Amino acid sequence: MSGRTRTLADLGESALIERIARRAGHPAGTRWALGIGDDAAILRPRADEELVFSTDALVEDVHFRFDREPPRTVGRRALAVNLSDLAAMGAQPVGALLSLAAPRGLPLRVFDGLVAGFVAEGERFGCPLVGGNLSRAEACHLDVTVIGRCRRGRALRRSGLRAGDRLFVTGNLGGAALARQRADRRQGPLRRVPTPRLAAGRALARLAATRACIDLSDGLATDLAHLLEADGVGAEVDLAAVPAPRGFRAGCRALGLDPVQLLVAGGEDYELLFAMRGSSGVITPRSLSQKLAVPVHEIGRIVSRPGLHGLPSVREGHHF
Repeated sequence: MSGRTRTLADLGESALIERIARRAGHPAGTRWALGIGDDAAILRPRADEELVFSTDALVEDVHFRFDREPPRTVGRRALAVNLSDLAAMGAQPVGALLSLAAPRGLPLRVFDGLVAGFVAEGERFGCPLVGGNLSRAEACHLDVTVIGRCRRGRALRRSGLRAGDRLFVTGNLGGAALARQRADRRQGPLRRVPTPRLAAGRALARLAATRACIDLSDGLATDLAHLLEADGVGAEVDLAAVPAPRGFRAGCRALGLDPVQLLVAGGEDYELLFAMRGSSGVITPRSLSQKLAVPVHEIGRIVSRPGLHGLPSVREGHHF
C-alpha cells in the first residue's frame, strides 16, 4: 500500500471520524459540554445571550477546483465564508459543524488537507469544529454550519435603513476577483482566503448609530441591492470613493479586465457594508477605522428613491 496513493476507500467511516477528531481536538472552555464523537454536540449558552446560526456550502467545480486551490485553502475558505455571516450579524463564533461528502477515490492527503485547513481557520477565530457528518458523493461537498453568540437583542440586521443614512465599507473591494482571474489565466494556485471581519462586526453592534449591515459575498452591487430591499429605499454611491487594493487597476489592465466591473461585481471580498444614522455627524471614516480596527471608507448615502444610483450596470458573472 505504501507504493500507491492512499484514498478514503482504504479507511472506514469510523477511522476517518477518528482522524478528524484527532485533528480537531476537544473544544476549549466550558461552553461545549460535548463535541465530536457522539450523535450530536452539546452547547451551554448563557442566559443573556442569543445564538446565531448560519450555513453555506462549497461544492467542487462550482465554488472551487483542486487544480487551482490547495485542499488546505479550500478547507480554510469553507469556514471563513461562513464566519463572515456571523461578522455581518455582530456575533462571536462559538463552534462549527462540517458535513463532508467526497468520492471514495479521494486521496487521503486531500481529505487531511481539507480538515487541517478548516481546523486551522477555526483555531484562528475561536470557532472549534464540534461535529458533522461524512458521506459519499461524486464530487467534494463541504456543507458548513456555524454557531455564534451575541447579546440579547443586539444582533445586526439587514433592515432599518432610512433616507439620509451614510454608507460605509471595510477594507477594499475587487481583490478577490482579480486573484481568481490571475489564477485562471496563469494556471497558478489560488491561496487567497478572505478575512471574516468578526471584530469589526462586534464593534459595529456596540455602536448605537449602526443601522444595518451585510457582508459582501456576491459583489457590491448585488449585496447593496439586498440591503436596500428590506426597507424599500435606494442608494447613491460615489464610485470614485469605493476602495480598491493597491495595484488593482494596473493588475486589471495587464489581464485585459474591466476594473469597474470587478470592483462592483467581482464578489467574494467578504468585507462589511453597513449604514450609520445620517445625523451622526461626529462619525467619520477615520473614527470608524479606529473603533473597528480596520480601514473604513464612506461610499454613499441612502435615499428615498429606490434603486442603485451611481453604479454602472452589472454584467452577470460567475463568482468562482
